[in-house]
Amino acid sequence: MKKESVSNKRKIFNDPVYGFVSVPLGLLLNLVDHPFFQRLRRIRQVGLAHYVYPGALHTRFHHALGALHLMQETIEVLRSKGVQITEAEAEAVCAAILLHDIGHGPYSHALEHTIVDYHHEQLSLLFMEELNRQLGGQLDLTIEIFADRYEKKFLHQLVSGQLDMDRMDYLNRDSFFTGVSEGVIGYDRIIKMLDVHQGELVVEEKGMYSIEKFLIARRLMYWQVYLHKTNVSAEHMVVHLLQRARELALQGKPLEVSGPLRWFLYRNSAEQPPVQDLLAHFARLDDVDIAAATKTWRDSDDFVLSYLSKGLLDRKLFRLEWRSVPVEEDYLASIRTRATAQFGSAAQLEHLVFSGQESNLAYDDTQEQIKILFKDGRVLPIDECSDVPLYTHAVTKYFVCYPKELA
Repeated sequence: MKKESVSNKRKIFNDPVYGFVSVPLGLLLNLVDHPFFQRLRRIRQVGLAHYVYPGALHTRFHHALGALHLMQETIEVLRSKGVQITEAEAEAVCAAILLHDIGHGPYSHALEHTIVDYHHEQLSLLFMEELNRQLGGQLDLTIEIFADRYEKKFLHQLVSGQLDMDRMDYLNRDSFFTGVSEGVIGYDRIIKMLDVHQGELVVEEKGMYSIEKFLIARRLMYWQVYLHKTNVSAEHMVVHLLQRARELALQGKPLEVSGPLRWFLYRNSAEQPPVQDLLAHFARLDDVDIAAATKTWRDSDDFVLSYLSKGLLDRKLFRLEWRSVPVEEDYLASIRTRATAQFGSAAQLEHLVFSGQESNLAYDDTQEQIKILFKDGRVLPIDECSDVPLYTHAVTKYFVCYPKELA
């Protein structure tokens, strides 16, 4: 029997969505095995959506491997159509999609609004640069592609664009684990229809209907899963829980928390920490830290900390009301009056009654556009050749959130 070369050896993962997913030995498997990446096993992909859909317990580790699998398939398809992609470029773009979410913190985006001053994409780039330092420059090309500085623009589009492998996987995967069938997309057909024209990613004419379905599915998944009112309520309760913990920490109050969480809660926000210190502590922070703190804080002497913790642990979530216009100030005032009567004048009402807004934009035609390649050689933006609404304007909804006992 012919002996398999080292370059062809692969590690196999059994994925519930795609079946067997393979990671080649070498750089990609070394990245998967790195502690920075292994942390993603302890970060849920859709935050607190399991309060609504109990099966939504999959992780960002699952998602990253799935996106890698789709990227590998896409490279094969593009090469079969004559697109020049070198082995170095293929490995680099696969590493970029594998690491695209490595900067995500616990509980979806809750930390970005409270104790971490960086957006997750900024952190992902910082993690890549640190990994590149540790690996002696093996991620130079990966970083060029991720940061959209590489000459072949379509490679960046596959990592971060209107039809990137990130969106392709999370729509498919989140639909699978939530059971929301409206999110199912024809990812395999879309990939088969991809091509490159003048250095940019395009979709062959035959794939236009699959793209229309993709955009509609994305819009529906946002309102049914990511922006479901119960999910939004739970996430904002976590935001206010961490904000209150941060306030107490800055007042010098002792809080029982893990080491990584303590570093973020008690640090002086006026001082910019060295990047390596930031990454070292962030790389140890995951869902477990927030969950353990919440269990401890339910017995806190601070009313808000205890009240929010109990609500999250026992699924006594706040009521959230959607509005098409900003919430009236007199309505907010009436709820706060009831809150004062219920909880006392000493309660921090800004953490118990609050308002905000959320937006959903399925397709942003003001940025990079999805382009359709016709048989006669014409290339047109999809909004100029599609005969269905593509939801190119942002839909914004406003909300007010408060304990249900005040209703």
